[in-house]
Order: sequence, then C-alpha cells, then structure tokens
Amino acid sequence: MDSESELKSGLEESPHTMQTPCLRHGGSTLPDVEFVPNAKTDSRLEFFCGSCAAVINIGCTFPLNKIMFRQQLYGLRMSKAIHQLQQEGGYSLYRGIVPILAMRAITMSIMFGMYDKYKKLLKNSYPGAPVYIYRPVAAILAGSTEAVLTPLERIQTLLQDRKYHSRYTGTVHVLRELRFLGLTEYYRGLTAILLRNGPSNVLFFGLRQPIKDLMPSTNSNQAVYYTEHFISGAALGASISTVFYPVNVVKTRMQAEVGGEFLSFRKAFHLVFEERNRSWARMFRGMQMNFTRSLVSWGIVNASYEALRTKVYGRAGEELSS
Repeated sequence: MDSESELKSGLEESPHTMQTPCLRHGGSTLPDVEFVPNAKTDSRLEFFCGSCAAVINIGCTFPLNKIMFRQQLYGLRMSKAIHQLQQEGGYSLYRGIVPILAMRAITMSIMFGMYDKYKKLLKNSYPGAPVYIYRPVAAILAGSTEAVLTPLERIQTLLQDRKYHSRYTGTVHVLRELRFLGLTEYYRGLTAILLRNGPSNVLFFGLRQPIKDLMPSTNSNQAVYYTEHFISGAALGASISTVFYPVNVVKTRMQAEVGGEFLSFRKAFHLVFEERNRSWARMFRGMQMNFTRSLVSWGIVNASYEALRTKVYGRAGEELSS
C-alpha cells in the first residue's frame, strides 16, 4: 500500500472520526452517532432539554396534579376531590395550567441548566474538590435559584383553590390584584419551597444514574434504554416527593392566604397539624395520588430529558461530562 493510501486509511479509521453503528450503555442500543471521546455538556442545551421535558410532562399530568392539590388543601378523600372537579365541569380541569406550565418549563430549565452551570463553576473554582462535595452543593444552589419563581407557584395555588374561583379570573388578574398588597405577597411560602428544592435536588441528581445502573443489563434497542430512564426517574421522583409531601402540604396552606399575617414555616406546620387533629396520616392525605402522579411525572421528565439530550448532543447522556 502506498503512503497516500495509508494516510487515507488512517484517517478513515481514526477513533476521533469513526462512525459507530450503535452505542451500548447498560446493555441498551442507541441510534447511530459520531463518537467523540469526553464530550462536554453545554449549559444552554441543558436549559433547553429541561424546559421541553417539563412541557411534555405537564401536558400529561396536570389533571392528576389538580386532584392532589384539592386533597392537600382541604384534606379530602380522592373520590371527593374527583367529584368536586366533575361538578365544576371540564373547563375547570385545566384552569390554572398556564402558570404551572410556565413555572415548570422555567424551573426544569433552571434545575438542569443551572445545575450544569454550578457544577462547572465549582469544579473550575475548586479543582481539588471531590465530586461528592461540589455536586450536592451545585444541586442545592440550583434548587435555591428555582425559588425565584415562587410567584408562579403562588398564582397556581390561588387559581386552583375553589374559594377564589369567583375572585380571580386568571393569571393576569391574580398578578394585578396581588400587586396592591406589596411585592412580598408574591413570595408567600418561600421558606417551604427552599426547604423542599435544595434537598430534593441533591437526592435526584445524586441517585438518578446509580438507580438506572442497578437495572439488569439487556441487549435491546433504544426503546428499552429510555424505558430504563423512565423507571429510574419514576422510582426516584415518587420516593422524593413522598418524603417531602408534608412540606408541600404546609407550603400550600401558606400560599392559600391572601393578605394578613405571614406565617413562618414552623407556625404554618403547627397550624396545619392541629387542623388535621395532630394526625400524621391526615398530613399525608393525598399521598397516594401524589405518588401516582410523581411516578408518571418524573418518569416522563427523566425519559424525555434523556431522549432530548440524545437528539441535541447526538449521543447518550452517560457519555457527557461537565
């Protein structure tokens, strides 16, 4: 073989440019992609993938979320909450979806995008810091950043509460009316949201890949690969949301008030606990629906997020590093 042929052959077989028929991760087969070792994440794409995953999720799970909300606020049984919604008609089923759709799209964008940004910042600022330190810190910072969107969660609470149906006509109306009560009125429940977001992010980002890796290896196609991510996300999300369910109950109670005293998280907790006759079973009323919704919701989020990453990066998430 002459030198020109050898050079051409060498270029065609270079590991940096070779086309692979498939990439296997945990026994799953992914679509054809160009293999580039040590591919880096792009925070802008992480923002995009997180946002799109949230939109897909909310479109599928909003009715379940509304049933759970009624149970949290009024301590209703599931059948009673469903009956209320049936009486109010089909239109009310998606009443309040605009703020939650906007909120979840933005918060998921922040959750995944800022986690990636904070990881890079901490890794570059403290090169010697171990992974088990900077990743949890990045997760807490990302969760705290999400809390700037508390007003959207506040509006969602008011629009879903039946006692405000005749008082507020929609998202813009709530925004306009709360303005007269001061800026702080938009941020009722902030402490509960901070207590929820940071620790839950630490658990989610710390355990999502290890849980997937526990699944048995298979030699199948990409459908199985995304199913594995659905299962791991569903199991993790449902578990985390169950642990933090009482925090959400207290948060809902704090945000369901308009005007008057601002309750601290501690005071609101004692108030709700007394209203539920000091019963932990009643504090967890609605948990079954929450667990079901979280199974579906976080399964969709995790699988959608990984599918979107594969599309925009051209490779599986396991191949990417910050």
